[in-house]
Amino acid sequence: MITAIYTGSFDPITLGHLNMIKRASRVFDKLIVCIMVNKDKKPLFTQEERLRQVRLVTQRFPNVEVDQSDLLVADYARLKGAKVVVRGLRAVSDYEKECQMALMNKRLYPELETFFLAASEKYMYLSSSAVKELAMFGADLSAFAPREIIGEIEAKYKQERTDTDHGKRDQ
Repeated sequence: MITAIYTGSFDPITLGHLNMIKRASRVFDKLIVCIMVNKDKKPLFTQEERLRQVRLVTQRFPNVEVDQSDLLVADYARLKGAKVVVRGLRAVSDYEKECQMALMNKRLYPELETFFLAASEKYMYLSSSAVKELAMFGADLSAFAPREIIGEIEAKYKQERTDTDHGKRDQ
């Protein structure tokens, strides 16, 4: 049985992430989607909220497990007995960074292979940051985020927009 892990901050999970999960779950016997801590990012959603959201939108995939970790990817993979880490590539610019990470992970855990999966054309441009920016301006998120969590994303920004509008009227 081949276990793979697909890591990310998933803040929030997008349709692009979900597409990668669907495709990777067809290739591997077990896929662990692991929400990792990224110390360079200030998340919109808490770790617990993201865990719940990812579980909600991946429950239709029987061989997908959702977890969270603050370990290095190589250490987490070793702990879980995973021999493959799945990484999505949207553009050439992703490739250089992902290759560096793959080499570092290989150095830390020689049995770990990196499986690069090109993003579907439909989602090449999509990122969590883009979804957050669209939500900030009240755009329709139905083509970008799983329908099950759109309300949660919108709610995070609705109050912010309301507060901003009130501030403008007070001036």
